Amino acid sequence: MKAMILAAGRGERMRPLTDSTPKPLIPLLGKPLIEYHLENLALAGFTEIVINLGHLGEQIPQALGDGSRWGLSIAYSDEQGMPLETGGGLLKALPLLGQQPFLLINGDVYCPYPWQQVTLPVGKVAHLLMVANPEHNPSGDFSLDNGLLSQHGEAKLTYSGCAIIDPQLLAGSQPGRFPLAPLLRAAMEQGQVSGHRITQPWCDVGTVARLQQLEKQLDAHLG
Repeated sequence: MKAMILAAGRGERMRPLTDSTPKPLIPLLGKPLIEYHLENLALAGFTEIVINLGHLGEQIPQALGDGSRWGLSIAYSDEQGMPLETGGGLLKALPLLGQQPFLLINGDVYCPYPWQQVTLPVGKVAHLLMVANPEHNPSGDFSLDNGLLSQHGEAKLTYSGCAIIDPQLLAGSQPGRFPLAPLLRAAMEQGQVSGHRITQPWCDVGTVARLQQLEKQLDAHLG
């Protein structure tokens, strides 16, 4: 299975850090956030990685190269300064990803999960990893019942930004800018999206304050 790391976003909430550095390269305890993903993917046995590029994207290949230092092969999907959102970015990257299900990871989350344990159930077009609702998303995103995700229900969890996606989810989509969420919701209505809750450490590093908080937590743990 291949993996794709989403790294094209502008990172408005991380300004001024992202004025000169793409969000995935912002350091966490002195190491670019995206390198935590690469190390973990290599540890899980992944070898082929796709990274999409957007804001200040040229800095990412300069920093990561071809991935050989982690035992990986990295291919880049350059969105050429035209933000495509998640759906459009995935569609553009499909020639690099192929037609088999792939692991999708938001580049701005910290999630040291054992990826070798995640699979896509038969008959499903997506499998989402869910987490307990953080302070910034108290209402959650989707409910989880017997392994199936739904946009209905009261006891909702938060989407971690990590999933397995079957390219069939994008069937019929046209090139250009579009979000992934409406496709997921439509598939949920058909019972085609599964999920499970994870208890591993997780953080949406979406603001400077969250980055600083995560650094304190990791520093105390490593301390």
